[in-house]
Amino acid sequence: MSVEGWRTALVLGGIRSGKSEFAESLVAREKVVRYVATATIDPTDAEWAERIAEHQERRLDGWVTEEIGADPDRLVELIASAGADETLLVDDLGGWVSATLEAGAGAADLAPAVRDCAARLVIVSSEVGLSLVPTTKVGRAFTDALGAANRAVAEASDAVVLVLAGQPSWLKLTAATERPQPTPEVFTPTVETPVPPPPMPPADALSAPTMTLPMVATGLVIQPGMDLPMPDEHAGPQATERLGTLDFAGAGLGALDQVVAFAAATQGSPSPLPWTTIRVLLLHGDHDGGAAAGVAPGESGRRADQARSGDGALARLAAAAGASLQVVDAPTAAPIELGPALTVDAVEAALRYGWRLAEEAVDSGVDLIVLGACGAGTEAAAAAVLAAASGAEPAAVLGRVVSPGGRVDDAAWMTRCATVRDALHRTRDSQRSAKDVLAELGGGDIAIAAGVLLGATARRTPVLLDGPVGVAAGLVSRDLAGQARHWCLLPDHGGHPAVKLAADVLGLTPLLDLRLDLGEGATSLAALPLLRAALSLAGTLPEHPLAPEPAIDGAQ
Repeated sequence: MSVEGWRTALVLGGIRSGKSEFAESLVAREKVVRYVATATIDPTDAEWAERIAEHQERRLDGWVTEEIGADPDRLVELIASAGADETLLVDDLGGWVSATLEAGAGAADLAPAVRDCAARLVIVSSEVGLSLVPTTKVGRAFTDALGAANRAVAEASDAVVLVLAGQPSWLKLTAATERPQPTPEVFTPTVETPVPPPPMPPADALSAPTMTLPMVATGLVIQPGMDLPMPDEHAGPQATERLGTLDFAGAGLGALDQVVAFAAATQGSPSPLPWTTIRVLLLHGDHDGGAAAGVAPGESGRRADQARSGDGALARLAAAAGASLQVVDAPTAAPIELGPALTVDAVEAALRYGWRLAEEAVDSGVDLIVLGACGAGTEAAAAAVLAAASGAEPAAVLGRVVSPGGRVDDAAWMTRCATVRDALHRTRDSQRSAKDVLAELGGGDIAIAAGVLLGATARRTPVLLDGPVGVAAGLVSRDLAGQARHWCLLPDHGGHPAVKLAADVLGLTPLLDLRLDLGEGATSLAALPLLRAALSLAGTLPEHPLAPEPAIDGAQ
């Protein structure tokens, strides 16, 4: 598995570690590759000739081999003169060092050539730092020279990979900003100009021209078992204990104690501050087929346009909270009763894109993300993800279908139930990994939402959830990184059965029971003033004059 965002890479590994095969996989999609072979062929050494023949047989059609064993000085020249539209694979650095050892050459000229190389460049080399010190003088000279070359080339390269027993580990990755990255056509986020707190600004302040965010490859691999940060385990209990000493007229904050403990843990302080810079991410993605039964065509697009223009509940509540609003268009998901919702590649792109959205928000100063969604069929897709993850019956997790005007559409509800049931039956023998569930059942909006949760976790930033898409993303992100759910807060379950069940599975306790159903994201924004009020009181109230003195370690 590889990552994106690099131009030059050094692939290290021991003998028969699989380093050459992995290096070849990095450039396998390139139509033309210049394979620079550094070994000197000895016709009297049958075993060595067999090794070289094995390498030659793996080279793909369209690859051009350049043998430089007899003229090692050509390596620097080849790298320095390569154009931006070329791809070079050098295998391996050890052969080159061996050939240049007597001449006293080495990394002095090679490293600058690698650093300035305009082409896509992969260099394979043996890692000598894990081996024993050779017993001969020439052996020690070789390992010293190759070790020095590896260090210099690693420093000059965008990426460094260590291959052990065929398993690659990325040791370094620096995005190669010199080469512009294409923007995926299906993802076109826009950021509304941040609006001030109430009173409400005029409508034209919310409909200002938008700014398109460039899609920059993040160079990450999203896979199960990622080790992401956890909130501070001590700050939350300390904040709760401190609340008991404050000068409240009554018993205190009640259930909102949880808000203070959550904010303290995510901020790493027993005296958390109210969130001040908030980004609302509204994911707009439709689901074709029976999942969208009962939704008028174009309705989700109308909601997304409302948000962009500053109209509708979500935009008005965002304006009242002083939050910026970003509408993110996700790819339309195929009917899940007939086949996969997305391709595997689209799932990977959506996860990385969601991660990048969270990064961009945090880099701009955001300290709280509110996750929302609008799309035809999102509730049914989320129910399918939840049913696959928890074994729940579709009818138990699908909320009622309510048409405009408040009419309950039982026929549409039954169609959605049948769709989820058929999709689960179709995938009954499929794997239940997080990415498989997203590809088969979830769709682009849930995949992007999961990426947002993972990216926010990596950047130690809390997320407010409400609605089926948010909790479905929470279930998926939990299976990729168990730490993600600890950065999520659920203000209200909205009376939705899927949200209630997912909250139980994730261990999230809804703070309120207002049963608000304003659309995903809007419920969180409606509750936000109350949450911030609790944090403001917890941070500004003095201690009660009769509060007990803090306990001292060792005191009886």
